Amino acid sequence: MIDPAFFSQPVDEVARAVIGAALTLDAVGGLVVETEAYRRDDPASHSFNGPTPRNAAMFGPLGRAYVYRSYGMHWCLNLVCGLEPGSAVLIRALEPTCGVEVMRARRGSEDLRKLCSGPGRLCQALDVRRDHDSLSLTAAPFSLTLSPLATPVDLDIGVRIGISKAIERPWRFGLAGSPFVSRPFATRRRSQS
Repeated sequence: MIDPAFFSQPVDEVARAVIGAALTLDAVGGLVVETEAYRRDDPASHSFNGPTPRNAAMFGPLGRAYVYRSYGMHWCLNLVCGLEPGSAVLIRALEPTCGVEVMRARRGSEDLRKLCSGPGRLCQALDVRRDHDSLSLTAAPFSLTLSPLATPVDLDIGVRIGISKAIERPWRFGLAGSPFVSRPFATRRRSQS
């Protein structure tokens, strides 16, 4: 069980700390290998202009899912967290470890590296839908368990991708050297979480 105080840390710290965590939906999922942080005062955040019906989960209880449709095509899964309402961590990629055959069938792909490499692929592989919005990521049907590793994981740090505002912020985090990230990090700044 994750201490509820974990979710009330600064959003970029949570984004780092969930790298290596195990995330599943109905026992299908894997290890988080890539995240991005978004804060209320961030022009790239869905919460920047305040609460709306679409982003209401971002202003609700911490530790919940914020699920939205990107470009009208793909669902995206976020973890609501942070020091103030309106912050969330986008889960960009997983290393598939649980229910791999189920994910392959949902994605129509045998390539393990492409099953969950990107927010849309990840949500299709886990079958994340709008009705998962506002559900706790630490209770069924979700499960989120922080990395049990005794030593900190090495992180690649870079700018967020797929956005047009505040692109200079180094709030994209990845498990160093992971072949399961959505895109390689352009300039690698390594850090230990």
